[in-house]
Parts: sequence; C-alpha cells; structure tokens
Amino acid sequence: MKRALISVSDKSGVVEFARGLEEMGYDIISTGGTYKTLKEAGVKVTMVSDVTGFPEILNGRVKTLHPKVHGGILALRTEDHLQQLAENGITPIDIVAVNLYPFRETISRPGVSLAEAIENIDIGGPTMVRAAAKNYSNVVIIVKPEHYITVLDELKASGQVSQDLRLKLALEAFSHTACYDTMITSYLTDLSGEKFGDHLVLAGEKVYDLRYGENPHQKAAFYRVMTPGTGLADARQLNGKELSYNNIIDTQGAWDLVKEFEQPACVIVKHTNPCGTAIADNLEEAYVRAFAADQVSAFGGIIAFNRTVDAKTAARVAEPFMEVVIAPGYDQDALTVLQAKKNLRVLEMLIKANTGFQLRTVEGSFVVQDMDTHSWDPANLKVVTETQPEESLVEDLRFAWKVVKHVKSNAIVIAQNGQTLGVGAGQMNRVGSAKIALEQAGEKARGAVMASDAFFPFKDTVEMAAKYGIKAIIQPGGSIRDEESIAECNRQGIAMIFTGVRHFKH
Repeated sequence: MKRALISVSDKSGVVEFARGLEEMGYDIISTGGTYKTLKEAGVKVTMVSDVTGFPEILNGRVKTLHPKVHGGILALRTEDHLQQLAENGITPIDIVAVNLYPFRETISRPGVSLAEAIENIDIGGPTMVRAAAKNYSNVVIIVKPEHYITVLDELKASGQVSQDLRLKLALEAFSHTACYDTMITSYLTDLSGEKFGDHLVLAGEKVYDLRYGENPHQKAAFYRVMTPGTGLADARQLNGKELSYNNIIDTQGAWDLVKEFEQPACVIVKHTNPCGTAIADNLEEAYVRAFAADQVSAFGGIIAFNRTVDAKTAARVAEPFMEVVIAPGYDQDALTVLQAKKNLRVLEMLIKANTGFQLRTVEGSFVVQDMDTHSWDPANLKVVTETQPEESLVEDLRFAWKVVKHVKSNAIVIAQNGQTLGVGAGQMNRVGSAKIALEQAGEKARGAVMASDAFFPFKDTVEMAAKYGIKAIIQPGGSIRDEESIAECNRQGIAMIFTGVRHFKH
C-alpha cells in the first residue's frame, strides 16, 4: 500500500486531497491538528505517534523526528534501502504534504514576544520537506495547497506523478524552506541590532510576472520581501491594469517624496524624478500647482498624494493622461471619478516611515545601504554668508531641501512658495543641472531659492543663480572651494545655508 504523510498549517483543500488519496488506496498518516481535521471529516487517518511507537513530546516540539518517518521519506527504492526498511519495520512514504508554522504571521502581530516567535519556528516540518525534496524522484513533496489537484489528476490518469512535476515541486519545496529560514534570520537580525553581518539572506515572494522590464525585450517580475511590513506590493489596487516595471519604480519614488511633507502635498514623477512638487492648504490646490510646475513632463506621469483624495482633486487628476495615482485613501465620489478612467492605475496605501535597507545589484554581487531617512534639522543649519535668509524664504529652503533629496544626482531644485519651479536632474556636472533648473524656472526664478544635493565644486553655479535672481541657496557645504562660493554669494547678495548633509541619489 502507498503511504502519504500530511501535516499542514494551512489546511486549505487538505480534506479533499486526503479523500482523493484514500480513494486511490493510500494509507494516510498525520499529526496533531491535521489529524483532527481529517478524522472529523471522516478520512481514515493514523497518528504519526502510532506509526513511530513514540508519543509527541515537549509540547509538540518533537512529533515527526523519528527514523520511521525520515527513513520512510529518504529511502531510495533500491533493493538495499528497501531491505533496510524491512529489517527495521519502516514503511516507505510516497507523498509528503507539509507546510510550516505561520512564522511570518506570528511576528507580524503587534506586541508579539520573542518567546512566542521562537515557539513558532518549525523544526520537524522543514526537516520533512527537505528530506522529501532531496528524494523527489521517489517521494512527491507538496508545500502549497494549489498543487493538490494537479497531483491527484496525474495519479488518477497514470497511477504516478511525472518526474517533471516532481522536480518542480522539489524546487518549490527548497525555496519554501529557504524563505522560511530567511524570515527567521531577518527577525533575529533585527533583534540583535546587527545591520550588515557576514551573510545577508534575502527572500522574495512573487506578486506577479510583469509584461516586460524597463524595455519590451527585458523579462521582469514583481516580488515582495518575505519579512513583515507594508510596502508597495501590499498597496490595494482599486483600478487599472497591473503596474509595469517602470510604474513600480516611479511610484515608489513619488511615494517616498510625498511622505516628506506634513501639509497637503502632491508629487508628480516622470522617469524616477519629481517634475512637479507642491504643498498647499488643500489637496486640489497642491495638485494644480504641482502639475503647473512642468505640464509637459507631467503628462503620463505618476501622481502621489499624502491625504485622502476628494472628488474635486480627482476631477483634476482625471483630466490629462496619467499612469498611476497613489494616496492613503479616496472618498467614494473621488473613486467613482477615477475608476471611470479605465487605464488609470489607482493605488491605496497607508503612509508609514521608511525602514530597512536599499539594495542595488552589480555584476555578480550587490551593495546594500540604509535608507536615506535624514530629515530637516534646524540645529545643524549654518548660515555662512553675510546676507541672512529672509524669514519668508526659510520655509521655501526647507521645501526645496526635501525635494532635492529625491532627485537623481547631480540635482538642483528651484522653488518658491511651496512649489518647484525648475528641476535639474542626473547631469554629469552640477552647473549643467543648475542650467536646466534655472532655464525651466525662467523669470519665475527671481526671488526664489535653490537647493543642491551636494556641495558646489566651483562658484559657477552661484554666478548662474545670481543671473536669474535667486535669493537664497541651501547646500551641504564641504568643498575645498567653499570660500569661493561664499564670497560670490556675498558679492551678489545671496544668502547661503550649509546643512552638513549630502543627499546623493544614484
């Protein structure tokens, strides 16, 4: 008689699966909660402890760690192995259906204790899964309920499971245990306070395949990290088709920036850079001002809000063609307006502080860093010029400094009255970025402020700013030629503030 071992945390479909195996003559053995579920459903099932002749001990910590279980799973169907099984009274196990204690769900609960988390680290489950996966040519391993029907169908059709499916299920099983161990590692790493140890283990769960990557000839997929926390993959999509690769990258950029502001704010991003950013007394006005900052670039962009979207704002958003709108919420009337735009992707996501780290791949390796969460700190600001910034400019300097942090380096932002007027991004030299930003702002730059993500290597950026009537500049400072830039600001009557903090973004 064939034998199946079933011990699952996720009991979706397990009764139907067990019945199907029972009808095909399988002997079913199980543990604890799964045994009870199957028994109550009328499935003929045997407790693992009756098979091993050894009771579950240590409050269930030891159930299946026994030669009569693992010998049955690991045995090859060779004459030698089968003889050893017979000599030791062990029956081969042909199917193992196991999924693990819900560790991620446990540590996601507010206030969960370390003791609770540790108790929900599965030991017997991963051991059985890995054993069955190692012996996949003889043992079918199933860790996801959605494969129950596929396995039953193949058994009904031919009496066996194909090697192709066995290999696929084994790969999934090893991935399952690897991800599980990654969650445990990440949890304990956070508790230890160690950021970058000798090994960094990452695990992802596919959200969906993307139609393509940055370009149509590149394949791509969207994954969420397996550790607890809310990210873009967990946003509720309320309208439109799936996000594209570029949508995902741009939406994250817009979301990161809009979260910087306490006042109602709108950010419009195009090709990873904010082309328009504005704050206002209400969301509609913030959107109008952000869109007006660069109407040409805004077309087809990504819109982010930091407040619940109302109907008036939604009506504005629905006018031009835009790719994505993301906000912490939507009034029902606003949602009705936006859902009328079939191709507009509408996302809802709670605002929370950025945590964790950023990862970038390079050939054969990767680099990891903390998120750039440094915020405006008045205590670290230093006015380095004879000219003091006018009180009315201080808030604009703060606004511009928040925006420039999210612009690709070299980055220059021109702003006034809580609105970007010009953005220079990603140029090979700083004066090139300044030229783009100032030319975009034009006459509106007169009386405005300038922010730079890094220091001025020469005074040429100050000279250009003066020609356009810039009244104050904020930058990190730290160049060996700082005195040249300071002297030029003094000569031009421009106030300059050093932050002591650089915001490169590559």
